[in-house]
Amino acid sequence: MIERLVVASKNPDKIAEIEAVLVATTLVGELVRGLDWPDVDETESTLEGNALLKARAVHEATGLPGLADDTGLFVDALGGLPGVTTARFAGPRATYDDNVKLLLATLGDQLDRTATFRSVVALVGSGEDLVAEGELTGVITNAPRGDNGFGYDPVFEVDGSTLAELSDEEKNQISHRARALQALVEML
Repeated sequence: MIERLVVASKNPDKIAEIEAVLVATTLVGELVRGLDWPDVDETESTLEGNALLKARAVHEATGLPGLADDTGLFVDALGGLPGVTTARFAGPRATYDDNVKLLLATLGDQLDRTATFRSVVALVGSGEDLVAEGELTGVITNAPRGDNGFGYDPVFEVDGSTLAELSDEEKNQISHRARALQALVEML
């Protein structure tokens, strides 16, 4: 068990989701909040590289173990785009809505709407650096549905429901991020 851990993110939606998944495990005693660290430019070409960059930066700045996530949406018909640039697909200051609108416009009338969410989590500062991955395959809908979740959740459908139509508990049972975190717990 890790007594104290900092989630290396300034995205409150991502922190809440990670916290909800970790609470169900015995991995962490306390998620430390309220600390500050410099912004980390995601300059790596892979999810793993970016997750490690963020986890290392937080560990160095706080002295506590850092857990970072980097997630990408890989759409088959777009050759894997938006991929590692998922959060910045519509530009560096894009909102969730901006990214979703651009994705739907880029896909247009494309029939193959298969996509995979991939999350990589990295843990640094608790012994050996650890990296784990989780995936969730689904399809991109033609229009947003649902009011829950964040990011691309309203257009990512699995088994007839978008992630935004699921409760937090339902999403955290199947999501790419939850799968990555569970794989990390199993490594520990």
